[in-house]
Amino acid sequence: MKFIIQRDLLLESIQHVMKAISSRVTIPILTGIKIEATEEGIKLTGSDSDVSIESFIPKEVDGIVNVEQIEPGQVVVQSKYFPDIIRKLPLKTLEINTDEQFQVNIISGGSEFHLNGQDAMEYPQLPVLHTDNSFEIKNDLLKELIKQTVFAVSTVETRPILTGVNMRLEDNLLNFVATDSHRLASRKIPLSTENEGLSFKEVVIPGKSLVELNKIIDDSEESMSISVTENQILFQTKNLNFLSRLLEGNYPETSRLIPEQSKTTVLTQTKALLQAIDRASLLAKENRNNVVKLETKGNNQLQISSNTPEVGQVTEEVTTESIDGEDLKISFSAKYMIDALKIIQEDYVKIDFTGAMRPFIIKPHENDQILQLILPVRTY
Repeated sequence: MKFIIQRDLLLESIQHVMKAISSRVTIPILTGIKIEATEEGIKLTGSDSDVSIESFIPKEVDGIVNVEQIEPGQVVVQSKYFPDIIRKLPLKTLEINTDEQFQVNIISGGSEFHLNGQDAMEYPQLPVLHTDNSFEIKNDLLKELIKQTVFAVSTVETRPILTGVNMRLEDNLLNFVATDSHRLASRKIPLSTENEGLSFKEVVIPGKSLVELNKIIDDSEESMSISVTENQILFQTKNLNFLSRLLEGNYPETSRLIPEQSKTTVLTQTKALLQAIDRASLLAKENRNNVVKLETKGNNQLQISSNTPEVGQVTEEVTTESIDGEDLKISFSAKYMIDALKIIQEDYVKIDFTGAMRPFIIKPHENDQILQLILPVRTY
């Protein structure tokens, strides 16, 4: 194998595939990066058998040559050293070649590295997905869906299914839902009508996979294809394949958690409320749950307070647009509330309360596609 390539392009591809490589894998060769040179270009692969990422560097794009002097072949290089070597090479181009013993030679200017490689034939074959269950979504929309839900997945392995995000398709709406049983985040988007032949109803994607995917995809208008099989999901852009296993099991029916009617409704500025809760939580950090208390007052005022006996207390007043319904005192996790408010881009937020010990709902004002639910905390 031999090729000459632009260093920055190779580095970008390495950074993509490194997101799938873990030192904890049981198959030693998976700690390496597979490099494959063909007449079309260079393909890099990283995998931990749960997530696999393939990044392709085409030989040329729009007349600009990225890779030249290609002699086809493949090898697995050590991911512990390879990225740092490439990053620190002196010139903008470099040559990589291998010999019969899988020794990888990296040459750039006056620098020459010889790394021991491994036979790529020993690298596990990635599953090839054959499925008609595919649909397209714009990159920036997918990033929003992930960002507005994945923070609410469970980090505790006792209920593995809750460590994933439930992707559901109904009535041409794509719905992402995440819950850790103390809070819930949901975001819906309408899909274009070409997706009527889809047969899957819902799948659960590991939260960790979505976090890594979110780091890789550009925030652009370009589209990405999503393909679903029984136990895997593939996200595909022009030069990138991101394959993840799906979580097994039934996701809880979350729709019944969402209260139908409310007793108290507050409409307020998102930023003002977020900052007030953030300040109130400064003294609440000491107690394990980071709990703050919210109380409705006259003249459309909200009082947010926190009291930690050994530290001190804080009171914040927030002037709202409106408070309708019954008076209310409620306590909740400041962290959950901050997480929920942070992802709301709209200026105003509407909060529906159904009593001091019932879950409450947070939505952007005049936008039904985003919904957050938080369970209150008993403070006595």
